[in-house]
Order: sequence, then structure tokens, then C-alpha cells
Amino acid sequence: MGHGGERRRLQPQDGELGAAVARAQDGDETAFAVAYRIVQPSLLGYLRGIVGDDAEDVASDAWLEIARDLGRFKGDGAGFRGWTATIARHRALDHLRRQRVRPRAAALDQSVLDLPGGHSTYDQALESLSTERALEMVRALPRDQAEAVLLRVVVGLDGPAAARVLGKRPGAVRTAAYRGLKRLARHLGVPDAADEGVTDANPRTLGEST
Repeated sequence: MGHGGERRRLQPQDGELGAAVARAQDGDETAFAVAYRIVQPSLLGYLRGIVGDDAEDVASDAWLEIARDLGRFKGDGAGFRGWTATIARHRALDHLRRQRVRPRAAALDQSVLDLPGGHSTYDQALESLSTERALEMVRALPRDQAEAVLLRVVVGLDGPAAARVLGKRPGAVRTAAYRGLKRLARHLGVPDAADEGVTDANPRTLGEST
């Protein structure tokens, strides 16, 4: 169980990831490559939502730090996803400070996700957030909402893990993610989040179990 009685949000490959990380810490370079293959897609998606086209460069910097500090990591596969997201976020914020820019706001485009007519649902909107154009739309959200959505939906972290990455309380991250997802659903023309049973007190669609 996680903080506050919330079950940890596990991903299908977390078992394989945890085993690969353990072997990599023992010096197995092939195992590190396996961990990279599992984590990189979602990590890159998260970074694209923060720094846009510079995500590849920031990810490279993050992985250099991850490789350097791997021996300090303690935890399982789910913990490794949170740890790498924290490192990536720090590198992204450093990048933004160097560039002296805030995350660029993209125009909200009704056609971003191109959801099939008659089958547009709130869940489909979430599942489509892995596309590059959709990530541009996420970047148009307020910063706290964008990061919460990215960590919860793209990286797949549970509330407490996302809160640790952002240095906030789980309740604040849950609320930010809920508001961001509801705003995305509204702009996409899918049913309102409240109609889908998603409320601050019932965040099932955000991947939390009660």
C-alpha cells in the first residue's frame, strides 16, 4: 500500500525493470540497456511536455546522470521510474533556466487527437496523450496541471510518487491532474470528466485505487 492507503500504481514491465536495474547495479551493461528501453519512451514523452523539441538533448543529459548515480538508487521498478523522472525534471528545469524561457504554450487544437467519431471518451483522450501533437496541447495547460498530467498519465506514476517528483503533497498533485485532464477533455469535445465518474474524491481515471 502507498501513502494514505493508496495502492501503488504498477506498470506491466515493472518486474522486468526492477530486475534489470538490480543487474545493472552489479555492472551488467546489457541490463542497463534493458532498463533504458523500458523507461525512455515515457520519460521522453514527459520531457517533450516540458521542453518541447529539446527533449532528446535533455533526456541524454538525464541518462548520463542516471548512469553515474545508479549505485545510489534503492528501490524496485516503480521506484526507478519515479527516480528517473525526478532527475529528468531537474535537468529540464536547468535547461529552461539556461534558455530563460518558460514552457511554450501551444494553441489548443480541436483536431489534436483525431479521435474517431462516436467513440470519443474520456479514457481515449488519456490514452492518446502519448502522441507528440497531444503533448503540445498538454504544454498549453498551467504548469502544475501539465506536469501532474504528464507524470500520472505518460510516466505512469501513482499520486505519492508524482508528488515526490514535484515536491508537493499527493492531494495537490491529484487535484492538478484532475483539473488538467478535465480541461483537456473539454477542449477535445469528449464527455465532461464529471460525467465519466471522475471527481476529486473519486480519481479512478487518474489511476488511483481507493
